[in-house]
Amino acid sequence: MTAPQDGGQTLICPRCRATVLETLAESPVQGVWIVYGCKTCFYTWRSTEPAENTDPEKYPEVFRLKPEDLQTYPVVPAIPPLRGK
Repeated sequence: MTAPQDGGQTLICPRCRATVLETLAESPVQGVWIVYGCKTCFYTWRSTEPAENTDPEKYPEVFRLKPEDLQTYPVVPAIPPLRGK
């Protein structure tokens, strides 16, 4: 799957910089907003959000993720074991 395009530019995820993205929703009024989702880190954003949420160069470094590290992160909250009857 190729990344969505915005104004002729290929979009990349602001958080992990992956290009495996999808368009999740579009505004009922055509061209008002689009919701994008990253298939790698599951970050979602609307096209009308400020640059610090949508532009990979302006996304806060402290919140950035590396795709290769995602498999090492624990599931939070942990899923508890099933209760016995």
